Amino acid sequence: MTSVSANPDGRWLHRVGASSALVIGISYIVILPLFARVGDPPIGGEIWLKYLQGKTTIWWTILALCVLTDFLFVPLALSLYIALHQVSRSAMLLATALVGLFVGLDLAVTWTNYASLLSLSGSYAAATNDVQRVGYIAAANYASAVLASHAQVFYSIVDLAFAIFIIGFVMLKANGIFSKTTAYLGLAAGLFGILSATGFFVTVMLHTILLTVWIFFVGHGLFRFSQK
Repeated sequence: MTSVSANPDGRWLHRVGASSALVIGISYIVILPLFARVGDPPIGGEIWLKYLQGKTTIWWTILALCVLTDFLFVPLALSLYIALHQVSRSAMLLATALVGLFVGLDLAVTWTNYASLLSLSGSYAAATNDVQRVGYIAAANYASAVLASHAQVFYSIVDLAFAIFIIGFVMLKANGIFSKTTAYLGLAAGLFGILSATGFFVTVMLHTILLTVWIFFVGHGLFRFSQK
């Protein structure tokens, strides 16, 4: 166990991190029923464009909230690094880098392609001839193929899961910041996040639930730490 003391200069960042964690957790709670309402997304450009008819408002809401949470993971990761780097600097550097990689790729690839499909669905619905529709379908096929690829699953889920698992492990060795419950929740969320790459519904749901709960615990821990 390593005792960790609060750095007065870092308290403002811990408060920002705690606030970010709160918003991320609330956003995840809102996103879950939205995903349940729209159902599993299909594979294939034309199927995607037809599937989105009547669902674009919900999907734009999901996209906006997910982009927001991606941005908020940056101050959260930085605040966790400042709080825990005394315990294991190398481990926290790796975890912070993995979070940064997740955020960058998720914004540049995942949600960019979802936005493309949403925009294309409107154009597809408004098309007046088959030539236009074929062009929109071709563009949608590319975006759909990217979202269905194994690489996308890895960086959108497993990358962040590895980071959370590492952070949970470091939390176990820290004394004075996070509870053991928070640490074990991080380990469990990370483990099920890695297993969710298999695509099993149970592992995906457990990862999502554990991640959401862990985020709230982390926010509470950071807020308490900022008061020391």
